[in-house]
Amino acid sequence: MSSIDELNAKTLKGQKGPRRVFRALGYSIAGLRAGFMGEAAFRQLLALNAVLIPLAFTFEISGVERALLILVPMLSLVVELLNSAIEAAVDRISVDIHPLSKKAKDMGSAAQLLTLVMIGVTWALVLY
Repeated sequence: MSSIDELNAKTLKGQKGPRRVFRALGYSIAGLRAGFMGEAAFRQLLALNAVLIPLAFTFEISGVERALLILVPMLSLVVELLNSAIEAAVDRISVDIHPLSKKAKDMGSAAQLLTLVMIGVTWALVLY
């Protein structure tokens, strides 16, 4: 690593205490904004959550069941952000078609598919 890289890493990673927490919060908000502005799938999942989360409060179910109906759809947002991050990192390296790039992107997509299946299965098991 060159001395310039070390200086940049120290500048970004050297914060401690409340300043570090506030900067991390800012980066997280920037990530949510980037997901919302740049990813149609993220916006679609937000819409799904906007329907499913309030709907979870309309059923007479236990607190644990309600928590599952709320948390599993929220998990889809987390997975979508990670999937989008993988895609961005791969595209940053190269937009050329490469077997490893395809594998990384396909695996991220598969993770999102499994999360969507989890939503359906969780709702089905809780409600029936």
